[in-house]
Amino acid sequence: MTRQVDDLQADYRSAGFGNRLGWGTRPAILVVDMCAAYVEPGSPLYAGVEHAYAKANTLVDAARVAKVPVLFTRVEYLPGGADGGHFFRKVGALRSFERGNPLGDWATIGPRPNDDEVVVTKQYASAFFGTSLSATLTSMGVDTVVVCGVSTSGCVRASALDALQYGFVPIVVSDACGDRDPRPHESNLFDLASKYADVITLADALAHIGGRV
Repeated sequence: MTRQVDDLQADYRSAGFGNRLGWGTRPAILVVDMCAAYVEPGSPLYAGVEHAYAKANTLVDAARVAKVPVLFTRVEYLPGGADGGHFFRKVGALRSFERGNPLGDWATIGPRPNDDEVVVTKQYASAFFGTSLSATLTSMGVDTVVVCGVSTSGCVRASALDALQYGFVPIVVSDACGDRDPRPHESNLFDLASKYADVITLADALAHIGGRV
């Protein structure tokens, strides 16, 4: 199996995939949907990704010390999901994010209580779709979006892809992201690294951010 993966990576590299984008001069951390729904046993969306939440907490703490902006996304729907369109119909578990459901609340990681960190409320997978995120990042002078959160195959992937398409360098912190199954987690990280983003570890991210203090 390892040989097959190595051969696949070599094939992609030889075809010109996987070039590194590198860090810009003004990064920001984008924390995607790290709410109770994914770590609360019994939740329809429970994914067993507590490890990713812990890693993301470490990343956010380091960013705050280094004065790197941290932005958070959350999902919220009207009762009944009228603002969720076909996405809400397709994924029944999204009822967990109807307004007032505690599963949509922050879990172990969230914005500071003094309300000085941006929170983007969204209804679809990408943090950019139907929101002011791109304009906010541009006004902050951000050129690099460092993404952590859940799920890797869903909102993380969609947000990283749109970051690229809006002109930001996307960097995905692999071990600070999680999914309910390791197979889509790994396959989406591979595809992101091949085509759309730089994929790095938390240790790599901390080394770079720490150098900015």
